Amino acid sequence: MKKRLAFILIPAALVLALLSYFTSRPPDLDFPADSATTAVDFTIAPGETGSQIAHALAKAGVVKTWESFFNAAAADKRSLTLQPGTRKIHLHQQAALALEELLDTKLLVGVVRIPEGARVSNVITIMVAQGFDEKEVRLALKNAKTPWGSVEGSLFPATYAFPKTTSAESAVAQMIQTAKGKLHDLKVEERAQILGLSTLQVLTVASLVQAEADEGDFSKVARVVYNRLADGMRLQLDTTVLYALNEQGRIKVTNKDLEVSSKYNTYTHAGLPPGPIGNPGSKAIEAALTPAEGPWLFFITVKPRDTRFTASESEFYKWKSEYQKNYAAGAFKVAS
Repeated sequence: MKKRLAFILIPAALVLALLSYFTSRPPDLDFPADSATTAVDFTIAPGETGSQIAHALAKAGVVKTWESFFNAAAADKRSLTLQPGTRKIHLHQQAALALEELLDTKLLVGVVRIPEGARVSNVITIMVAQGFDEKEVRLALKNAKTPWGSVEGSLFPATYAFPKTTSAESAVAQMIQTAKGKLHDLKVEERAQILGLSTLQVLTVASLVQAEADEGDFSKVARVVYNRLADGMRLQLDTTVLYALNEQGRIKVTNKDLEVSSKYNTYTHAGLPPGPIGNPGSKAIEAALTPAEGPWLFFITVKPRDTRFTASESEFYKWKSEYQKNYAAGAFKVAS
């Protein structure tokens, strides 16, 4: 005797409802919460688009689908600030959390931070500390070309995140390219011509301003530089002497220091030094382009956060005596 197969009759309306549910249900694009696993290196290359980053994240197993990250990034304006470079990021995590990790600059690997006023020699030290080969860095700097003829002053102060495979030559080129972009944005070449200066001269003045003053006094120091040049006075800036001596970290120079044979010694050579004495930031460059109005020919920092400006030589020497007393009393050591 054959067994009969039993069939359950399902109402047509229920069948249609189930079909509609399964066919219209959106796919599960994202990993569940708290599913992140191990951290790996993930690199965003310069110029990569949001779609390319999303596909790379999905391929690496960081997010479940490229769509999940693309949607999360499109909904968050901060994604426009994503920096190229390599960072540590966890696998198998929700797209929104992956975006947070990509935005966290503390997770970047191979970060090179160039502070405002840093010299080329400082940049070498910083790059070597981040894993670049010193010989390659020095060679890259030696061979680097800039439109204004000086590498010093052209390594724009910023935070750079370089992928592990970045060569020293490419890293230096990126810093110079950043400087070109900043100078273009500030219209330095056009504005320098109005002042009767070259781009190199503006960068040189900006580097002096950066080395000599706090930000609040940038434009006043620039005015002192221009006033002294106009009056045929030597600049007599200690920072240029220390640059000639390849020294940093000192406030006071000695009479012996002032004898150094160098075109950067503005006590013995008239006019601007032959080039920048460091790498100035945007605000110092802007100050060099738009100096404050004033008759000042002298300035001196009498004590920390107390820089004074005057057109009177006698007043300057009066303040210098006050500075020397403060220096002897250790006022500047306390500040540091």
